[in-house]
Amino acid sequence: MQKYPVLEICVESLDAAIAAERGGADRIELCENLRVGGVTPAVKLMRAVRSQIHIPIFAMIRPRGGNFCYTAAEFDEMVRGVVSAENCGMDGVVLGLLKADRIVDIERTRKLVELARPIPITFHRAFDEAANLPAALEHVIPSGAARILTSGGKASAEEGSAIIAELVKASGRRIEIVAGGGLNAANIEGVLRRSHAREFHSGLSSTLPYPRADHSAFEAEIRRMVEVLKKTPTNCVA
Repeated sequence: MQKYPVLEICVESLDAAIAAERGGADRIELCENLRVGGVTPAVKLMRAVRSQIHIPIFAMIRPRGGNFCYTAAEFDEMVRGVVSAENCGMDGVVLGLLKADRIVDIERTRKLVELARPIPITFHRAFDEAANLPAALEHVIPSGAARILTSGGKASAEEGSAIIAELVKASGRRIEIVAGGGLNAANIEGVLRRSHAREFHSGLSSTLPYPRADHSAFEAEIRRMVEVLKKTPTNCVA
């Protein structure tokens, strides 16, 4: 087990992925069109990033922006996306499905988990749209997902850190809770200490808005986040 908290960085281009790795990120979440929260990356992008990045890469599997209640055709597209991600050498996939009543779609999530094996699935921030987060936790766990990415149902992980702490406690290590949403070098230590999470996710979109022609500031901010996390080993917060 890694001694220090894990930092996952969300990117939508090869240049951003290279900057994230240089900055010290532990893992990449690869998407396209982050302005809508990210959608499934093209095969060409997955292959390009895989060819140059050495840290783990998790690919977003999301057919469109908007809500997380998908039609049969959209679910079929997600199935194809999972297969493509595996074929492109991705180390994991990131997805989330809800029913119309904002309950976790356990059955279809489980199908995608089984399809993706042996690579793990992260249930993304669709979780934060669920009607009841403690209940949603108990729905995601039996699906077989390895992680839940959450801001505690709030606009940011900083605002939701107390709720994230409750989810970490309730999970009982049955699933990894990844804190994400609005994280940067200035607030990640506070979220780390309050939430007791061991993994963190950031795209820095609120700190360094798109578009980004130059990724030097992106790389530097990631490096600062890594420095903060390495000052606080996980055994000091769990």
